[in-house]
Amino acid sequence: MRNLTFDNRFIRELPADPETGPRLRQVHGACYSRVMPTPVAAPRLLAWSREVAALLDLEPEDVRSEGFADVFGGNALLEGMEPYAACYGGHQFGNWAGQLGDGRAITLGETINQRGERWELQLKGAGPTPYSRRADGRAVLRSSIREFLCSEAMHHLGVPTTRALCLVGTGEQVMRDMFYDGNPKAEPGAVVCRVAPSFIRFGNFEIFASRGDQELLEKLIDFTIDRDFPELGGGGKERRIRWFREVCERTALMVAHWMRVGFVHGVMNTDNMSILGLTIDYGPYGWVDNFDPGWTPNTTDAAGRRYRFGHQPRIAHWNLAQLANAIYPAIGAAEPLQAALTAYAEVYDVESRRMTADKLGLAQLGEADLAGVNALHSLMVRAEIDMTLFFRRLAELDPATPDAALFANVFYDEDKRRSTAEEFQAWLQTHAAQVRSEGLDPEARRARMNAANPCYVMRNYLAQQAIDAAEAGDLKPVEELLDVMRRPYEEQPGREAYAQKRPDWARQRAGCSMLSCSS
Repeated sequence: MRNLTFDNRFIRELPADPETGPRLRQVHGACYSRVMPTPVAAPRLLAWSREVAALLDLEPEDVRSEGFADVFGGNALLEGMEPYAACYGGHQFGNWAGQLGDGRAITLGETINQRGERWELQLKGAGPTPYSRRADGRAVLRSSIREFLCSEAMHHLGVPTTRALCLVGTGEQVMRDMFYDGNPKAEPGAVVCRVAPSFIRFGNFEIFASRGDQELLEKLIDFTIDRDFPELGGGGKERRIRWFREVCERTALMVAHWMRVGFVHGVMNTDNMSILGLTIDYGPYGWVDNFDPGWTPNTTDAAGRRYRFGHQPRIAHWNLAQLANAIYPAIGAAEPLQAALTAYAEVYDVESRRMTADKLGLAQLGEADLAGVNALHSLMVRAEIDMTLFFRRLAELDPATPDAALFANVFYDEDKRRSTAEEFQAWLQTHAAQVRSEGLDPEARRARMNAANPCYVMRNYLAQQAIDAAEAGDLKPVEELLDVMRRPYEEQPGREAYAQKRPDWARQRAGCSMLSCSS
C-alpha cells in the first residue's frame, strides 16, 4: 500500500493534553489527547468506497493490499499518522452534558491529496480514549454497516455529509445491550474509517466557553477559519462574524436537504453538529417511509420526540444559538450573532421552498402556495402515504388527466386509502391545474422533479437486510446496496426491489423502525 501525504495542522497548531493514552480523565487547556488505536485480533476488509479511495489518491490495488486492513482496523500506522482523540462538550437532548469528546473515534491524521484537498481520516470503533466514559470504545458490525452505507448514500443524494472509506471487521466480539433492557449479547465488531475535511463540531467550542477558557476558545475559532474557511480572508472579529454566518447558512442548506430526501438524523445534539454543515455521526438515524413529521427513529427519544423529522429545522436553529452563546466572548456583541441566526432562518426558508417546488414540479413556491403544501403533508400523514414513492411517482402525473390510480402502491393502509380517496383526488386536480397554468415543458419538468426526488433511499429495512446477511458471512448484499445508492435518481432495471415501500414485516422490527443510541 502506498503512503499518503500528511499535514496534521490540528495537532501541530493547537495545544495537546500533556498526558497520553486512554486513561479516563477531564482534559483541560487542550484541544485533543494523543491516543493510539487498540489493535484487534483479525482485521479484515469487508467493504470500501471506490469514490472515497479516489479522493485520497488510493488505487484499488492499494485497498486490496495486505496492509490496508491493518491500518484501517487500528493495528498499524502509515508514516505521518499521529493519532488523537478530540476534546469537546455538548448539549444532549437540550441539556448541557459537560465534557464528551471522541469516545470511540480516533483521528489518524490529515492527508493532502494531489489536488491539494485536505481530508481527515478518522477510525470509529478503534478502542478506548480519555473520553470513553466507562465504554469500551468499540463499535459493532450492524451500526458500522449503517454508517458506512449511509455516509456514501447521502453523498450520492447530494446531501452535505462526511464520507466513509472502508469497513473493517475486527475478528472480535463486542458486548452490547441493543434495547437497554438488561440483556446484552455478543456481536461482531467492526471499524469504519470516516473521511471529512474536518470533524470539528459545535461542541469543540462549547467546552472552552463552559470553562471560561477564552484564550483557547479564540485560538480554536481562528484556527478553524484559517484551515477550513480560508476564503473568508481578513482577520479580527469581523472575520469571526462572517464565519459564524457561513456556519449558519451551511447548516440551513444541509437541513433543507435532509427534509427533501426524508432523512432523520435521530440525535441532533450539539456535539453531533459539524462546523462545516456536514451530516455527521450516523447513529440512530432513519428514513421516513410513510410521511410523518412526528416520527423519530431513536428509541431514546421516543417519549419527547425532540429530534423528530419535522422538528429538525428548529433544532438546528437552537443548536446554532448554543454555538452563538459559546463564541460570544470572542465576538463581544450580540447583534451580529443574532443577525446570523436570522440568516439561518432566511436561507432555510429559501432553500426549502426551492426544493419543495422542485419536488412538486412547480416553477416556484410563493406564500399562497404554502397552504397547499401543508394540506398535502396533512393528507399524506392521514392517508399513510410513502414519501419517496409518492414524490417519485408524481413526476409521471399527466396534468391534463390526473389519475389517482397512478399512486395505488404508495399507501400503507387500504382503509386509510379509501377514506381519503376523494380528498386525494381533489388535491391531484388542484395540483394539475397549477401545473397547467404554469405551462412548463413537460419533459423539463419531469427531469427537474426526478433530480429532486430519489428513486432509491437507504431505507432502514434495506440496511437491516444487508446487516443480517453480513452477520451470516455474506457481504454481497452490502456491496449491492452500496452500488444501488451510487445512482439514487436513476431507474435501475433489475433493481426494482430496492425501490419498494417498507414491507409489513419491517413495520415494528428492531433495526427497521426504531433504533437505540447503542453502537
